[in-house]
Amino acid sequence: MTDKPVFILGIESSCDETSAAVLKDTQLLSNIVATQDTIHRFYGGVVPELASRAHQQKIIPVVAEALNRANITKNDLHAVAFTRGPGLMGALLVGVSFAKSFAQALELPLIEVNHMQGHILAHFITQERAAGGSGSRQSQSSNQKPNSKGGNPQPDHQGPRFPFLCLTVSGGHTQIVLVKDHLDMEILGETKDDAAGEAFDKAAKIMGLPYPGGILIDRLSKEGKVVFKFPHPQSPGYHFSFSGLKTAFLNFINENTAKDPGFIEKNKADICASYQKTIVDILMHKLVQASRDTGVKEIAISGGVSANSGLRNELLDTGKKNGWNTYIAPLSLCTDNAAMIAIAGYYKYLKKDFADQHITPLARMPF
Repeated sequence: MTDKPVFILGIESSCDETSAAVLKDTQLLSNIVATQDTIHRFYGGVVPELASRAHQQKIIPVVAEALNRANITKNDLHAVAFTRGPGLMGALLVGVSFAKSFAQALELPLIEVNHMQGHILAHFITQERAAGGSGSRQSQSSNQKPNSKGGNPQPDHQGPRFPFLCLTVSGGHTQIVLVKDHLDMEILGETKDDAAGEAFDKAAKIMGLPYPGGILIDRLSKEGKVVFKFPHPQSPGYHFSFSGLKTAFLNFINENTAKDPGFIEKNKADICASYQKTIVDILMHKLVQASRDTGVKEIAISGGVSANSGLRNELLDTGKKNGWNTYIAPLSLCTDNAAMIAIAGYYKYLKKDFADQHITPLARMPF
């Protein structure tokens, strides 16, 4: 760390969340998230053009609120970090353009961040109980490290110890990453087609559940039992594949509703529990394999799907069986948010890893 506190403004606009956050070194001062669920619900998924328009409307008030909640002014900032990619091009363009203009006007360093690396580094954000609010998604207290031997989670202000494995799961990505340092990461395996989050959302849509459906599958699964069997697609090494599972689920629903039009409604909770368990088992099988092969027992999960209760519980159970130290970020830091962009920006600031005004967004950004 530097002798004096470093204040970083983070900007996130990769998909359908407009977010701004302020960090004082690693301490979270504010994390404002403006969601677009009501805009996209009618269409059953994110509409890129509508998402970018909503970002344009919300970016300025969200940044203003983040500074206000942090109780600082724009002149106190040391740098502006922003999501360069991956994500929706139009949505990214709004955040990147704002960050460039804001930084140029204040003569501040500009820091580009890979969205997926931000998810991983969210584990290193520290939070005070009285920290500034996080808008529609209120922050919890300090980071929690679930004890792999059972008991209550213990406060952990340092994050996982290096090296650690991070299962990063979201609507667009599924990866197992070997994290050697804050800015030194290696992808060991990733999805070769659809992501786990996509598999959840498409299954929900097939069942006629409203958007966002992945959350509803998790909620309904708590009321059901695992009574249906779905295939576990095979993929080499630590890689994943979920497109075949989606097809199998569609065929399963079509075949059963042809016999009984009320099949989904009668078995909704059991279908959700069975399908969720299948995805979680696929994820954990690869994670266990990676841990055994590398010998790494520091294990974390991140990304929007890491908010899934079935995945979180299975990680803790598997951690107990395998002697892992397991790390799960607070729910407010799992889904897309600017705090994770700011923490990545903080570590890049310490290395003086700055971008220039010629930088452009990347829908597909190399890790």
